[in-house]
Amino acid sequence: MKSAVETLNPTRVRLTVEVPFEELKPSLDAAYKKINQQVTVPGFRKGKIPARVIDQRFGRGAVLEEAINDALPKFYTEAVNEGELNVLGQPDVDITEFNDGDELKFTAEVDIRPAIEIPDYSGIEVVVDAVEVTDEDVDTSLEQLRDRFASTTTVERAAAEGDVVIVDLEASVDGEVLEDGVAKGVSYTIGSGQLLDGIDEAVIGLEAGGSATFTSELKGGSAAGSAAEVKVDVSDVQARELPALDDDFAQLASEFDTLEELRADSRKRLERMKQYDQATAAQEKVLDALIELSEVPIPEKLLKDEIETRTHNLEHHQFPQMGLDWDTYLEREGKTREEYDAELEAQAVKGIKTQFLLDELVNKEKLSVNQEELTEHLMRRAATSGMSPDQFAQAVVEGGQVPMLVGEVARGKALAVVVESVKVTDTNGEVVDLEDEEDEDGETVEAAEAAEAADEKPEPVEQA
Repeated sequence: MKSAVETLNPTRVRLTVEVPFEELKPSLDAAYKKINQQVTVPGFRKGKIPARVIDQRFGRGAVLEEAINDALPKFYTEAVNEGELNVLGQPDVDITEFNDGDELKFTAEVDIRPAIEIPDYSGIEVVVDAVEVTDEDVDTSLEQLRDRFASTTTVERAAAEGDVVIVDLEASVDGEVLEDGVAKGVSYTIGSGQLLDGIDEAVIGLEAGGSATFTSELKGGSAAGSAAEVKVDVSDVQARELPALDDDFAQLASEFDTLEELRADSRKRLERMKQYDQATAAQEKVLDALIELSEVPIPEKLLKDEIETRTHNLEHHQFPQMGLDWDTYLEREGKTREEYDAELEAQAVKGIKTQFLLDELVNKEKLSVNQEELTEHLMRRAATSGMSPDQFAQAVVEGGQVPMLVGEVARGKALAVVVESVKVTDTNGEVVDLEDEEDEDGETVEAAEAAEAADEKPEPVEQA
């Protein structure tokens, strides 16, 4: 077999392959054997039909077609290896010349990873928000904790903002009550915004036994997106009572004995959260600066496939779960379809560039991933997916996605190398030390997204 590589552009090549006819013999033999097991010819036992009879009865062309289909992937792979190509996706194959007994000639056009030169990133400087926790931040945190321990008491008065009401709901569209539009005994905190638009105005002022109707757009169910007339019956009105903010509350809500100890712990927790947010922001800005410094060609087909995949997932997975369609989604986001498509393309481009750059850094820095790092990453991914670590691991293994996770961890480590080499200051002019704030493997959201940009995942992982 002979092969040649023609560079069409920085991200696509054309392979020209010539295969002597004798090298097709193993595939021809396999084709005759396969056809032998599929057909029946009177006078011959199944599997024992001579080749000449198969040619006479079914045509030599059918055998040759089967042989070529079997042989092409093998010869294509040999040509890729011979050319030392790092291919992306499936090739577009065209058989240019073939006659029975003569050599097979075909071409294969395929996207490849572009050659990338990592720029000198040591001069990158980014500024992030300073970590500042105010007394008001602590007060807000404690109020949220108090809210979790609130109790309710039935009251004989009209419902008001902040009260809890027990309601029955009945939704109708065009005068017909929806089968899935009836709910009984629903507990709702007025002002929380966790039910239908318009319910707050409808129930405020009602006492137990009161009713009202209002119009609201349904967010889910069989009539999602439709305007429905909703009847609401209030069966109970309950006032929420917050516990006093004192030492007794500290003992109830935490392991601390005093309110001051609880306040101090809340402050430390908020500082850790803001330090994590600061580290994440620094990583994002460093990555953006690295991309800005780099020349990264984008394979057109890879970009097209990525955009189509993201759009398909939105339409067929996220929309049904949220009860949305394109019109309601775009209205909620305040965008036109053109604006959405432009943002999606920009996100896809960034994801692909990120993966290419960080993969090149992994090779340049000779970074590797050990079992402990992979396990820690798997545990984090499982936690965000809502699956147990065992379930998530099984889905990954069955889907052949272990290399994908290894790539995510490696890219995270590569980004950490860059972050450690640049200057990060906060808005107060202080140098930020991110060593203690990064994840142990330096992983970032961008690294994970870049990994997903070109890897196909099993359904459970995709949902994660």
